[in-house]
Amino acid sequence: MKSLRQQALQILLESNADAKAAQTAALDMQGRLDTHAVLSEPPGIPGRPARPELFAKLQFKKKPLTTVEGRAVLLHTLAHIELNAIDLALDIVWRFAGMPDAFYRQWLNIAQEEAYHFALLRDHIRTLGYDYGDFP
Repeated sequence: MKSLRQQALQILLESNADAKAAQTAALDMQGRLDTHAVLSEPPGIPGRPARPELFAKLQFKKKPLTTVEGRAVLLHTLAHIELNAIDLALDIVWRFAGMPDAFYRQWLNIAQEEAYHFALLRDHIRTLGYDYGDFP
């Protein structure tokens, strides 16, 4: 069975946002860490979904929050931040060897919390008739 650090790297490479959040949430926090393993960096870190398209913030017109679309855009932006927070936490777990167990477990806990936040936001965006990736 793969160590939690190896699993973090594998999840980090996942390009499907829903799968990344679900796999992060499903990590067994009591699993083996293998803290001293030095893991090689594979290409493609982090895995990114095809959508949303990434653009500079200055290229967008703001949508009024008084509209459903405006609220969905705001929630979409927050969901994107949460997805990036998952990536950052998982990256820290696999990248740094030789740290205390608590270091890795705390970062994995953060990744799981961010996955929970992403799922909540994504689910609410769906109630508004949109989905993660619908907006740039």
